[in-house]
Amino acid sequence: MSVYGYGRVSTTRQADEGESLDVQQRTIAGYALMHGMSVDKVFVERGVSGSIPLGERQEGAAMLASLKAGDVVITPKLDRMFRSALDALDVLAKLKQRGVSLHMIDLGGDVTSNGISKLVFTILSAVAEAERDRIRERVATVKADQKTRGRYLGGKVPFGFTVGADGELVTDYAQQDAIRLAHAMRQAGKPLRAIQAAMEAQGHPLALSALHRVLGAETAGE
Repeated sequence: MSVYGYGRVSTTRQADEGESLDVQQRTIAGYALMHGMSVDKVFVERGVSGSIPLGERQEGAAMLASLKAGDVVITPKLDRMFRSALDALDVLAKLKQRGVSLHMIDLGGDVTSNGISKLVFTILSAVAEAERDRIRERVATVKADQKTRGRYLGGKVPFGFTVGADGELVTDYAQQDAIRLAHAMRQAGKPLRAIQAAMEAQGHPLALSALHRVLGAETAGE
């Protein structure tokens, strides 16, 4: 069994002065001593934001890669390791599956295998659901704003437009001319195959399904 500590500070000033990290490491060492353990290594994250998932941080990723069944991880506070409840739930579940114990000192100790575990998971699950809702709301707000400003939201670019440098939809005048020709031919009673051939001759090959979309209501009954 190996015992690892994990500490993190989010600002360069804290990392340079080292005071917060020193306190965290002393707290980890004192907790381990009280529980008859000896810390083999402390992974220290310097000047790294807690918003970055644990597995994407340099020291966090190294620690996760080092763990094996029976190992123990000690961190002084929940927010030193996680800021996202979604990330916390994911990592905690994986640690439990691997047989690794995670001790969060501010939450009373082992949060993966004792009575605290159920409470922690229940609280994190509730917070994570709220976090998912906020993410969905932010995404919906951004997409609505982009749509209002004519920005490209992904998927197939509609015929008649191209994507500009700033992500907005820009009129493609050659394709717009082809659309006008297609509508005029349709109104003149030309069949879709003839319209398709005419557009291809102008350098705008379109599948019949795409041509249906271009003509819209004019082909709705076909």
